[in-house]
Amino acid sequence: MTAWEDRFRAPRVSLPEWAEDAPDRCFYSSNATGTFELYTWDRGTGATAQATSRPNGTTDGLLSPDGEQLWWFDDHDGDEFGIWRKQPFAGGDAVVAAPGVHAGYSAGCEVGRGLSVVGVSTDDGSTLYVVRPDGTSVLYASKDDADVAALSRDDRLVLIEHSEHGDSRHRALRVLTVDGAVVGDLWDGEGLGLHGIEFSPDGSTVLALHEKGGRPEPLLWHLDSGEVDRLAVDLPGDLTAEYVVDGSALLVVSEARGRATLHRVGFDGTVEDLGPGEGCVVDATPRPDGSVEYRWSSSAAPAVIRSTSGLPVLEAPGPLAPPSVPVTDVFVDGPGGPVHALVATPAGEGPFPTVFLVHGGPQWHDSDSFAADRAAFVDLGCAVVHVNYRGSTGYGAAWRDAIEGRPGLTELEDVAAVRDWAVSSGLASQCVLAGGSWGGYLTLLGLGTQPELWDLGSAAVPVADYVAAYEDEMEPLRAFDRSLFGGSPLDLPELYERCSPLTYVEHVRVPVLILAGANDPRCPIRQIDNWVQAATELGKDVEVYRFDAGHGSLVVEERIRQMRAELEFVGRHLGLTVPS
Repeated sequence: MTAWEDRFRAPRVSLPEWAEDAPDRCFYSSNATGTFELYTWDRGTGATAQATSRPNGTTDGLLSPDGEQLWWFDDHDGDEFGIWRKQPFAGGDAVVAAPGVHAGYSAGCEVGRGLSVVGVSTDDGSTLYVVRPDGTSVLYASKDDADVAALSRDDRLVLIEHSEHGDSRHRALRVLTVDGAVVGDLWDGEGLGLHGIEFSPDGSTVLALHEKGGRPEPLLWHLDSGEVDRLAVDLPGDLTAEYVVDGSALLVVSEARGRATLHRVGFDGTVEDLGPGEGCVVDATPRPDGSVEYRWSSSAAPAVIRSTSGLPVLEAPGPLAPPSVPVTDVFVDGPGGPVHALVATPAGEGPFPTVFLVHGGPQWHDSDSFAADRAAFVDLGCAVVHVNYRGSTGYGAAWRDAIEGRPGLTELEDVAAVRDWAVSSGLASQCVLAGGSWGGYLTLLGLGTQPELWDLGSAAVPVADYVAAYEDEMEPLRAFDRSLFGGSPLDLPELYERCSPLTYVEHVRVPVLILAGANDPRCPIRQIDNWVQAATELGKDVEVYRFDAGHGSLVVEERIRQMRAELEFVGRHLGLTVPS
């Protein structure tokens, strides 16, 4: 096997999640069998066991507080539409976990000690159910997007996020009793989102994130008084938080400039640094003994599970993936302000064929963390440039929201600015635009609106025809699109047309590779077929790789086939040899 294939095949494990009342009982996901599935782990005995086994894999799960039951979401071949099932931690048959809850897209799930709360989204809106041993009842229903965020430890209170005000990108919070009585509402107003995290151990306070300071920061919402404490935390970037186990402090991850660091923050604002200063803390969880376990990687080093105690946690069942190269930081003046980019280069002197690998989301960001696709392109002999365009997280709410009302076109202005820097600086020769999901959308849109800038394009699971995508996609994404554009295609037909890759297909002048999932609920296949048909009729050079899964694949060999298709496509057109 080549190094790039080894990176995909190398066994990986996620950060173990543990049961609140039985902390030795954990579960995690792993690709050890060649497909990502869920595994149980008993820390007391050291025993691990594969819990799920499905042709297209399983990753969404949670443990009951007593550690007796593993819940997992059962969809069909990656279409994300399904139901929750549960099975004994010690092994056994899976059964329907929430009788009386209809199938749909998951809108959150919280398993309690005597009941559970399950959220479902369909074309009719969002419905949240309370599931008790003696029956199931509707807790909340709305035509607007909503999710279950948390359940108090005493099974009495439920925290939900909702968008009844019409904006699913900037949500409001509500606390209900499990019988449906409203305990409190919290909303910061138009354009200011709230994200619910959890209840305090005693259930008296809600921990959430707010954006009144221009970035995500923690707040404490005291339910008895209704008072809100917005904590001043002297850390850079966008913050996420959770309580340490005894509720005496917060565990905070700071995401800034493509790095993520770990901290313990007191309610008086004191900050204790816990994690490494380089690379990225990908995920973290506090433990009852006061330690913190976290998953860490860098662009050069594959992910490992660590503990602040210094003790070993959980190792992947096999050798780590081969290392890759570090990234360097670049800041380029763009039309909306400085644009941060991360650059990885192969050995030798430039200029190099350069892949501008743009991230999805768009509410996401590229970081100094390990990425097998980036490393594969570097092994091919390409430089790789990641652009954290307007719309990305980690740079404040204004940067994230700057794409509203003009999505796609705004991000591409930033990508073009970084591309111009890469060429003028001597880094880049031929320029490839590539990405998946929203990155695939930007790729197709960029090839049509900036045809003079790009020598090649590779778009995985993209939005290609925005109107058809809106018609066929899952309802939570329709709500997201309405908030992003300011309305539906019926409300704003000209804007959707202006921001749709299909509008500009005639201007595409370079070869294009498209990778598409047959069961994708996020970027459905029909709208991709529309773009491909239009391009083919115009005589464009288009290749299509179809796979039988959803918005990507959890099967390792399928991921390798997709990566090989991209490498061979780029190599064939740029005169590069795929390592073999």
